[in-house]
Amino acid sequence: MTSSTVPPQPLVQRQQSLSEQVYSALRRGILNGELAAGSRLIETQLTKWLNVSRTPIREALRQLQKEGLVTTDTSGLQVTTLSATDAIELYDCRLVLEKLAVSAACERASQQQLKALEQYVIQAEAKDPQNFDGSTLLELLDIDYQFHHLIAESSGNRRLVSLLDQLFDAMALLRIQTLKQNPSVLEIRLEHRQVYEAIARRDAATAIAQMQLHLLASKTRVVEEIRAHQA
Repeated sequence: MTSSTVPPQPLVQRQQSLSEQVYSALRRGILNGELAAGSRLIETQLTKWLNVSRTPIREALRQLQKEGLVTTDTSGLQVTTLSATDAIELYDCRLVLEKLAVSAACERASQQQLKALEQYVIQAEAKDPQNFDGSTLLELLDIDYQFHHLIAESSGNRRLVSLLDQLFDAMALLRIQTLKQNPSVLEIRLEHRQVYEAIARRDAATAIAQMQLHLLASKTRVVEEIRAHQA
C-alpha cells in the first residue's frame, strides 16, 4: 500500500461576518467623529447608510452599548456624550495604570520598542498645531494612542495592556468630542518627548513623574474644554 502525505495546511483568512463588518463601521464612525457625540442612532437610517438589514445593525449596537460607546434614554439610542466627571474618572484611572506601565517599561522595553517610541515622538513633533485639519487631528490621535499603547506593551504585563485598552476607546471618544472645538487640547508633542527620554535612560522615577505631568496637563485641558463647551 502506498502511503499518503497530508499537504501543508494552506493559509486561510477568515472573513468578517456581516455583523462584525457593521460593528467595525459604526465603531470607526463613532471614534473618528463621523457619528458625533449625542447624535441619534436610528435603525432605518443606519440600514440605508450601510446598506444592510436591521439584524446586523441591532447586533452591532448591542455590542457598542456594552463598550459604552452607545447609550440609551427615553428617546432611543445615541452616541455617548462624556461629561467632565467622566473625563476626570477616566484620567484618574489612566494615571494609576500608566504610571505602573511606564515604570515597568523602563526596565523591560527592548531597543526595538524604544526606537518605535522615538518615531512616534518625531511624527507628533512634525505636526503643525497652527494648521490642524480634521485628518491631521485623527492622525495625531492615532499617534497618541500608539505611543501610550506601546509603553503598556513594553511593560510586559498583558493584563495591564488589556485594562488600558478598555480605557483607550473611551478616551478616544472623549478626545474627539473636545478636539473639534479646540485642537490645542491635543498638544502632546513636548510631553511625549519628555516621557520617552526618561524611558530611554531607564530612569523610572523621572518617567513616572513625566507621565503624571503629561496626563494631568491633558486632563486639565480636556476637562476645561468640556466645561466651557457645556456652559
